Amino acid sequence: MDWIDRMNAAVAYIEEHLTEDFDVEEAAAIAHCSSYHFQRIFGAMASVTVAEYVRRRRMSLAVADLRGGLSILDVAIKYGYSSPTSFNRAFQSVHGIPPSLAKLDGVTVKSFTPISFTVTVTGRGQLNYRIEDKPTFRVLGISTPLDMEGDPEMGGLYQFWEAAESSGLTAQIAALNDTGPRGLLGVMTGDDDLVDWQYCLATASTQPASEPLEELIVEAATWAIFPFEGGPKTIGALWERIIKEWMPTSGYEYTRGPEIEAYLGDTPSVEKYEIWIPITPASPDR
Repeated sequence: MDWIDRMNAAVAYIEEHLTEDFDVEEAAAIAHCSSYHFQRIFGAMASVTVAEYVRRRRMSLAVADLRGGLSILDVAIKYGYSSPTSFNRAFQSVHGIPPSLAKLDGVTVKSFTPISFTVTVTGRGQLNYRIEDKPTFRVLGISTPLDMEGDPEMGGLYQFWEAAESSGLTAQIAALNDTGPRGLLGVMTGDDDLVDWQYCLATASTQPASEPLEELIVEAATWAIFPFEGGPKTIGALWERIIKEWMPTSGYEYTRGPEIEAYLGDTPSVEKYEIWIPITPASPDR
């Protein structure tokens, strides 16, 4: 079973549990990656978060249930909502109308069919990368929580960086870089629970930690490293290409560990940076 097949198997698991409190960690296990990485990959490939996909699919099926004669309360309970009020709110967020109107003839609602992932030829040219084994290293920096559901595009990180630069913290952190890897680092790390992930603006350093800086240990790992040059907005496009183009056919898959953005540029107009993702050889069929 290849990488795309495992992602589709994870979607099949989600579809089978739309009327239950499904476990996203089980879906991630089917895809052979952590919960965080599964939701990152899913969001990049589907252009919608896992939570929003589940909400859309449930509300799409709910229309048929309402039209079939089930009460709003019964449908709310069927799809795991604790009250008609919370169900009504979710229904309106998807269809733009309350569930009571969905029973009427001639009312327009939305239909969301199950997702299926495929490999496509995009023709966007080469994607350079290298594979490196790195020993454990230590970084110092400042961190902020990652909100992948409330801020799936991670727009909040722009404000985080701007605040650090205006306060002088970015320069303070950069001056501590006395060991490899060089440059400023954006380290996304945490446990397998998505809500506990953090983003750390940091640099590799052997210097002592002092307030407001904190220490983070990046464990030894094998990394796929993607170098790139461009403006500030191009890094998102590179992430998308890695997940959509490289991962499905690379022979590697995510392993547990942080994701790293290494900023190496000397000028703001032409930035040099690298994306590091922790990898392991793709798992054989289970």
